[in-house]
Amino acid sequence: MQRWHVITGEYPPQPGGVSDYSLLVASALARAGDPVEVWAPAWDEGGAPEPGVRLHRLPGHFGPRALIALDRTLAQDPGGRLLVQYVPHSFGLKAMNLPFCYWLYSRRHWNIDVMFHEVAFQRRTAQPLRHNLLGEVNSLMAKLVARSAQRIFVASMAWERVLRRLVPNLGQIEWLPIPSNIPVIDNPAMAAGVRARYARGALLVGHFGTYGDPIRVYLERILPDLVQSANACVLLMGRGSLEFRGSLLLRCPSLAPVIYATGELEPAALSHHISACDLMIQPYPDGVSARRTSAMATISHGRATITTLGHLTEEYWSASGGVTLVPADAPDSLLQKAVYLLEDAPARNQLGQRARELYKDLFDLQYTIRKLRA
Repeated sequence: MQRWHVITGEYPPQPGGVSDYSLLVASALARAGDPVEVWAPAWDEGGAPEPGVRLHRLPGHFGPRALIALDRTLAQDPGGRLLVQYVPHSFGLKAMNLPFCYWLYSRRHWNIDVMFHEVAFQRRTAQPLRHNLLGEVNSLMAKLVARSAQRIFVASMAWERVLRRLVPNLGQIEWLPIPSNIPVIDNPAMAAGVRARYARGALLVGHFGTYGDPIRVYLERILPDLVQSANACVLLMGRGSLEFRGSLLLRCPSLAPVIYATGELEPAALSHHISACDLMIQPYPDGVSARRTSAMATISHGRATITTLGHLTEEYWSASGGVTLVPADAPDSLLQKAVYLLEDAPARNQLGQRARELYKDLFDLQYTIRKLRA
């Protein structure tokens, strides 16, 4: 049995991928028999406590009062392990909370594990000076946090390369994949009801995400041609989907009968909607990677998925055959692959089966917990 103190910049009911991940990990560690205490910023809404997890809301956002409160408690538990869910922007001070990082570094004799969900804002010559200043401060923060840790985990192996450039003499860095935060609920009747509502006898193509600008541009380019080239309807799921559909229909009002949006859904309802889709289209400008929880949701449900190959894409995506990959800068190739798969049901079914196997082999939550408790 190991006592855990999980330090995170966000925790439910706060929205966000790190929030969802922190809840999954804390709950799973508790189910494994380990006492878990979570330390997160103050939040107006409470949220139901998870069995075996004790949640502490710190004053402020990891400022001096919060660090004093952490010191007082953690000093009384020298045998506990700290698990820091690190994202620079989640610890306040406009993503430049150097005091928190110095605090962590000064306590590097503690049992500290760090999970890098992100490392630092990129520095580029062709961007505003303030962005490069943020990148410089983020890089210093990452150096301090990495040097504080006994064990370092990364959400994507791309972050290992970044960390080793920043801190050349680091020891072992382990990949810890991000599991899906959407449970798979096997309810064929509910999935069939969703299909009947949206597909109306056609095939159903889905996309799940939050519709950031780069992905919106990608979808705007391929969706009109897709519904014209195949007998299919499109179902947009997730926060921002209603707004994206509205903007798309302003440009292409004729798509209204075949493109639908759900808005943000509760996890169970989202599982039913993903399960209802024949094909999922998940483009990412920098490529699919282990940190893309929307992709994790689609492959955990065994959905045939087309996604993009980019500079952040790990090798196993190509080697596994669990998804269909097209270059991130080739939306026309994605369109062609989508039309082909919509016309070939056996190929879709086989791709969906391989997707489910890929998820179970590499991304399941139990894989994460085994590594943390090792």
